[in-house]
Amino acid sequence: MSAHLIFEDRMVMTRHRLSICGTGVLLDAVPFLIKGLRCSNALVSQTATASLIASLPLFAGYGVNTISVFLMGSRFGDVKGYREDAGLDPVYAGRLGEIVEAADRLAMAVLIGCLYWGHSRARWEAWAQTEAETAVRNTVTWLKEHDYRNVFVDVDNEGMAQRAKGFDNRALVLAGKEADRTCLIGTNFRGDPPSEADLALHFCNPVPDKPYIETEGSPPRIEGGYWGPYSKRDGLYGYLNVGVYTPEMKASQIAETQTHLETGRGYMLASTWLQAPPPQGPNHTPGGEGTPQDPGIRWWLRWLQATWGPYRGGQRD
Repeated sequence: MSAHLIFEDRMVMTRHRLSICGTGVLLDAVPFLIKGLRCSNALVSQTATASLIASLPLFAGYGVNTISVFLMGSRFGDVKGYREDAGLDPVYAGRLGEIVEAADRLAMAVLIGCLYWGHSRARWEAWAQTEAETAVRNTVTWLKEHDYRNVFVDVDNEGMAQRAKGFDNRALVLAGKEADRTCLIGTNFRGDPPSEADLALHFCNPVPDKPYIETEGSPPRIEGGYWGPYSKRDGLYGYLNVGVYTPEMKASQIAETQTHLETGRGYMLASTWLQAPPPQGPNHTPGGEGTPQDPGIRWWLRWLQATWGPYRGGQRD
């Protein structure tokens, strides 16, 4: 499972490989229950990338074994990882490579998001289906060329590009599979995933023959939704209540996480604390207990550690 490659004048050694068996995810052929953090703006700057890499061992100590990063978007971060011709921008690709390799050294997985169409100035409005497919194909090709195997791909965050532009998500999956049929690719829109997808993610319906992963877990049962009025207001290109939770929100977040993990469905915490754009974030540290005076997600991480234990490079999962 190891391969040696030269990348940006340094030796790369890939060690860990994600795969699936039925409705389960495996890492190096061992069951791997995904417990993750959505770090979607981690490519916004070299500083943000470095801060996430520096925190990976700490997050693993709390039990986290997976992170997510987006090449386009994410909301308010405006990461422009694709050029207008749908090629990968080498600056952002380089940062992504650093994160994937750092995660691999800890036997952690990385979810790589391609299109993030909503609430971002990073999208290319002139793109049609052809460009969208090319972007996904180029992403998977790049992963294959670097032998990055501790990864899985989300072609279209929450089906935003599907809704806004009518992009066919099944065709996006097929474009990725054309580049590398072994790459794990999921869809993330309301409805059943196409048969060609390996995984059902977030908005997609859980189906009997595929793993399901909640890749954007936030406190449920909030009026308007966590990402709605609680976190946003008209005229603000950023977030409100960054890293702030009520006691009821904390309790519902923990209960939701436990339900997913107990049923063998992966869960990745999403938070304004992690995702906020500069200068509010992104905050790639635990922070505090989620109060206005002490914002952060340490309260969730402490629960994860106490309930599921630290992550020790695949030994526990």
